[in-house]
Amino acid sequence: MNRPQLTRARVAALFELPFNDLLFQAATVHRQHFDPNAVQLSQLLSIKTGACPEDCSYCPQSARFKTGLKRERLMPVEKVLEAAKAARDGGATRYCMGAAWRSPRDKDVEQLIKMVEGVRALGLETCVTAGMLSDNQAQQLSEAGLDYYNHNLDTAPENYGNIITTRTYADRLNTLRAVRESGMKVCSGGIVGMGEERKHRVGLLVELANMPVPPESVPINMLVKVPGTPLADTPDLDPIEFVRTVAVARILMPTSHVRLSAGREQMTDELQALCFFAGANSIFCGEKLLTTDNPGNRDAALFEKLGLHPEPRSCPAHPAPAADSTPPGSPTA
Repeated sequence: MNRPQLTRARVAALFELPFNDLLFQAATVHRQHFDPNAVQLSQLLSIKTGACPEDCSYCPQSARFKTGLKRERLMPVEKVLEAAKAARDGGATRYCMGAAWRSPRDKDVEQLIKMVEGVRALGLETCVTAGMLSDNQAQQLSEAGLDYYNHNLDTAPENYGNIITTRTYADRLNTLRAVRESGMKVCSGGIVGMGEERKHRVGLLVELANMPVPPESVPINMLVKVPGTPLADTPDLDPIEFVRTVAVARILMPTSHVRLSAGREQMTDELQALCFFAGANSIFCGEKLLTTDNPGNRDAALFEKLGLHPEPRSCPAHPAPAADSTPPGSPTA
């Protein structure tokens, strides 16, 4: 039997709950599936920077925007592995490699495979984000042992054209289908604070949760406003609304790692603490994401203050939700 499909009305009802009730539901769901004080640590490296032909309005790597970003070619494999070893020694359990491509060429995939094999040999989980994939490319990466492929939906389908025009929502979904069918795990989430309405945050989470198997990793990014990009002057999103988004993601996707992702550099300790209580259980460690700053040098102090600890490297992966399951805490009306 197929999983019951969530409706936007049901998910909107979660967003409307009193804040304390919503966080109680989210924290309860979190404790049913995870150690509530463990946080999975990933580290992200830009292995090919800038000159991307896409027009994603938030992205400093687009060749269409003047952001002062230095363009860099694909890094040599040995340099990637040096950085991965340092990440492992610093406590990361997953290593994520990001390339600013619309889609990789076959010869690029050959290099990615060498990187994946080398990083796995270091004992790390592997993740790559490199744009759209063909079915064959996804299969090649899967056979090389790539654990996760990241391809974010970014926002709700009806808001997507306001953010990106150079690829369609269907293109993104097709890449995610290819990733899933190849046997890899899916990493997919979105960006909030791009001037969208709450209904668009609802729509994004509905799209993710209604996949045949929801993503095992769900990054929730707060927009990082980079001068030179079209969204540089977007008004800030209310931090409480951000926490609500994290909490609803946790309720809808109870066995997924929900990653508190981009934007942490601008977040207070108090905001991050609320997000962890609401069910966020993954972060990017280190002092850099792809091209923007990350508060890696503050994380140890924050973890000590909150009594959090890194998820052990040997922690087994949690299974995806059963095909006929309904997310715990979901409204029934």
